[in-house]
Amino acid sequence: MLKLNKVHHIAIICSDYERSKRFYTEVLGFDIMQETFRAARQSWKLDLSLQGVYIIELFSFPDPPPRPSRPEALGLRHLAFEVDDVDAAVHALQAKQVSTEPVRVDELTGKRFTFFTDPDGLPLEIYER
Repeated sequence: MLKLNKVHHIAIICSDYERSKRFYTEVLGFDIMQETFRAARQSWKLDLSLQGVYIIELFSFPDPPPRPSRPEALGLRHLAFEVDDVDAAVHALQAKQVSTEPVRVDELTGKRFTFFTDPDGLPLEIYER
């Protein structure tokens, strides 16, 4: 059987590199580990970490094709982040003009959560610890 240790990173392709860079760093609080421009591909690659853990590769490419990203579309459903307090996280997001859905309770775990989107409409979730 294949032995996986952990998720290494999540790759996200964005339509507006500077807008998404600001969102992931200034709104969500990720730290920049490394930023690289790949001239041959006309592409930026931004390595982002959260509390010292490498998590996201943010890419820009010229004219990427659209992809459905609604929570119920085939493929990646959403990306979820754990928070200590959903209400505080919602308040922090809304203070940065990020709209959130109403807070719900997971019927299986009893934990509170809500959804919002990144600048390209990728569904993101905050889930209470």
